[in-house]
Amino acid sequence: MSAQAFADFRDLLMLGPEGDEAAVAAVRARDAQLTKPAGSLGRMEELVAFIARWQGKAEPAITNPMVAIFAANHGVTDQNVSAFPREVTRQMVSNFTSGGAAISQICAQHELNLRVFELALEVPTGDITVVPAMDERTCAATIAYGMEAIAGEPDLLCIGEMGIGNTTVAAAIYAALFGGTGADWVGPGTGVDAEGLGRKAGAVDRALARHAGRISDPFDILANLGGREIAAMVGAIIATRHQKIPVIIDGFVATSAAAIAQAVSPNAIDHCLFGHVSAETGHKRALAAMERPALLDLGMRLGEGTGAALAAVLCKTAVHVHANMSTFDQARVSNRS
Repeated sequence: MSAQAFADFRDLLMLGPEGDEAAVAAVRARDAQLTKPAGSLGRMEELVAFIARWQGKAEPAITNPMVAIFAANHGVTDQNVSAFPREVTRQMVSNFTSGGAAISQICAQHELNLRVFELALEVPTGDITVVPAMDERTCAATIAYGMEAIAGEPDLLCIGEMGIGNTTVAAAIYAALFGGTGADWVGPGTGVDAEGLGRKAGAVDRALARHAGRISDPFDILANLGGREIAAMVGAIIATRHQKIPVIIDGFVATSAAAIAQAVSPNAIDHCLFGHVSAETGHKRALAAMERPALLDLGMRLGEGTGAALAAVLCKTAVHVHANMSTFDQARVSNRS
C-alpha cells in the first residue's frame, strides 16, 4: 500500500507532545500536604498525576468527560463467526442513544457524556478472509473522522466500540502484530460455542494467509485486517495526544487500535490508560505484549466502553479527592515530625 496515504498520521503519532512534568510535580507537592499518610491512596494518587501530566495542568480537573462509542459492521460475519447477525450493530446503536444499554446507564449515573459515532453501518468492511477490509483511502478518511471525536472538547476521553464480528477482526490484528495463530487470540466474543471459536480461529488464519506480504506495516495491518471503528479509534488517539486530553481505552477491540498506534511509535499511547482487562483471554495477552497494565479486572467482556467508563469514575473520584481534601495546615492536623 502507498505509504503516502498514512504519512501525516504517522508523523502525528511519532511527534506527539510530551507530558507536563511540572504539573506532575505540583500535584505531588500538594499530595504530600494532604491529611493522609504518604502513598496511602495507592494508585489513586498516580491517577491524579497521570491526568495532570496529560492535561498539562497543575490543578487537574475532570468536568467534561466523554465516552465515545464507534460503531461499524464487518464483512467477516459472512464466515459465521458471531452469535448475532450484524443487524444487531444498528439495533444496539439505537439502544445506546435511547438509554437502554449498560453504557448508557453507567454514563447517566456518573455524569459522563455519551456520544455514538456511526461509521457507514450500511456498508460493511470487506470480508478479510477474501479481500482487504478497507482500501487505503477509506482507512485514512476514517482515521481522520475519528480525530473529530474531540470536537466537544472533553477533558477526559473514553473510547469504546460496537460492531458484530469485531472481536474476530481484533484477533487478526493482534496475530499480525504479535504473532501466533487465530486460536491464540480468539475468544467467545458475543458468546459463540466451541464450534464458533473454531470458525473464528479459522477465519483469522485465512485472513493472515490471504494478506501475507501486505501486513508488515501497522497501517497496512489496519487497512487489510481492521474495521472502521478501529481506524476511527486510532484517529481519536492521535487527536487527543495533540490536544492534551488523557484517554482511557476499553477492552479487547479498543485495545487493538492502541496496539496499532503503539506499533507505529512506542510512546504514542503514553497518554492512554487501559480501563480494564477483558475476560477475552487474548486481551490479557495483548496488554502483556504491549507492556501496559490495566486498572480493573472485573471479568467483563461487553465492550461498549463499559470498562473504560468505570475506570473514568475512578479517575473522577481521584481528582475530586485530591482537589478537595484538607491539607494538614487547613485541618490543624499534625504532620509527621
